[in-house]
Amino acid sequence: MPKLKTHKGTAKRIKISGSGKLIRSRAFGNHILAKKSKARKRNMKTAAAINGKIKKNVKTALGV
Repeated sequence: MPKLKTHKGTAKRIKISGSGKLIRSRAFGNHILAKKSKARKRNMKTAAAINGKIKKNVKTALGV
């Protein structure tokens, strides 16, 4: 079976940490920020880990 190609859109959005966790950025933090609370905007800055069933699909897309 041939090698799988890396899904480049996924590779640009998701990084792999040193311990092997998949790290993604949060959505909704680019515009229309006036109506969002400070706490909500602060939480959007932090990175999030990918868990659950989608983690397997993402790892396949990244070729890991």
